[in-house]
Amino acid sequence: MDKFLAHLVKIQPAPEPWVVAVSALAALVIVGFTTSWHLTRGLVTIAHEGGHALMALLTRRKLEGIRLHSDTSGVTLTRGRPTGPGMVLTALAGYLAPSLLGLGGAWLTAQGRITLLVWLVLIFLVCMLLLIRNLYGALILLATGGAVFALSMYAPLDVQQVVAYVAVWFLLLGGVRPIIELQRKRRRRQARDSDADQLARLTFLPGGFYVLFFLLVAGASLAGGAYLMSPF
Repeated sequence: MDKFLAHLVKIQPAPEPWVVAVSALAALVIVGFTTSWHLTRGLVTIAHEGGHALMALLTRRKLEGIRLHSDTSGVTLTRGRPTGPGMVLTALAGYLAPSLLGLGGAWLTAQGRITLLVWLVLIFLVCMLLLIRNLYGALILLATGGAVFALSMYAPLDVQQVVAYVAVWFLLLGGVRPIIELQRKRRRRQARDSDADQLARLTFLPGGFYVLFFLLVAGASLAGGAYLMSPF
């Protein structure tokens, strides 16, 4: 156990500047192209629903489960007061979670704590698996968790570092695109039950305000993450 803990908190040397740049470019390509985005968007959904679930627990709402769907959508089922601060914070957390998780990941990578980051992601996925309530969601989490576990056990540290940087950039950039997509759907009146519109019904502020708030947090997280990971 002592050896494992020492391995867990081991600090890796900073990567070459080109590693940071190439990983950012790779994540930008993944998020920017429609095909690759549709194949990977489910990972952002995992973070999104995890944010709802974590906030529900923190606000003492009863968490009944999470569902992840093949169209990359998801839903977190909670029970409690239909109004009030707990419900507002739970609804607010979803679109903020990917960007804030990316910012936290950027801080860990900047500190050289790559192994710790990988294991924290693995723990997060295991906790999500315990809460999942549909077969597709369980399969996606098992596949993702299995890949992360294999990375932590068998991949060299420099490979783990590259993958970690790509994943962090992906969360930071991938946290922005769903918000833009949300506003497009709202303009077409195709997202009447979106988190922003639920928040509008729960508070006196319009849904557009929450979309702007989501976008500001995501943009600030991206800027902060880029600053933390910058090799210059």
